[in-house]
Amino acid sequence: MQTKIRFAPALIAALVAGAVFAADKPVAVVNGVAIPQSQMDFILKQLAERGAKDSPDLRAKIRDDLITKEVIAQEATKQGLDKNVDVQTEMAMARQNVLLKSFVQGYQKTAVIPEATLKAEYDKLKAQAGGGKEYSVRHILVKTEAEAKAVIADLKKGKKFADLAKAKSQDPGSKDNGGLYDKVMEGQFVPEFDQAMRTLAKGQVTQAPVKTQYGFHVIKLEDVRTAQGPSFDEVKGNIQQQMQGQALDKMIADLRAKAKVE
Repeated sequence: MQTKIRFAPALIAALVAGAVFAADKPVAVVNGVAIPQSQMDFILKQLAERGAKDSPDLRAKIRDDLITKEVIAQEATKQGLDKNVDVQTEMAMARQNVLLKSFVQGYQKTAVIPEATLKAEYDKLKAQAGGGKEYSVRHILVKTEAEAKAVIADLKKGKKFADLAKAKSQDPGSKDNGGLYDKVMEGQFVPEFDQAMRTLAKGQVTQAPVKTQYGFHVIKLEDVRTAQGPSFDEVKGNIQQQMQGQALDKMIADLRAKAKVE
């Protein structure tokens, strides 16, 4: 005979509450202020995307860093810095930038261009290229002209273009590959970039920043040759990225057109 075990409702509630409390247990409590586990999890996720492996030592270092930051933040609040107009403005802008980044990343994940559309764009680009030239080109994309000039200065000091691209470029499509786009056809990039690329000789670097809608570029021409034309599979990712960017620009323009600006 089997005996049925019954738990009192109060005991069940206590067990559930205990499980929730364990899941929500803070990383640390500093002067009565809890540092939530979500902060630890977020940092671990970012580090994992860069190849870092989770470990007790890593968690201990993150915890120590979070505690230090919380101590400093509390002291800054005691000093009334959170009431400073410039600080409040910067905090509001930081929040806006986080939302913008999240919006763009979310759009890139959901706005997948159909295969047939990508193929049609590939065929169009291939027809435009004809029997022209194809390029192997590197670039470093930064936000400001001053940053681009600093990159050019570093190159003149002998620093390697690929290393600078990995360290400073804000183009996710080429940064990890040292800024390289291979087998690029004429007309594939925005006009300002395309024109600057075509004026360079093999091995040359632009001596002045090239401004486009994306920011400021420093461009190096690695090679130029008669176009053989890359296969669709070789450039599908680049075409997808470019078409997503164009669609995003259009959506933002539509949002601005609908917005009530006074």
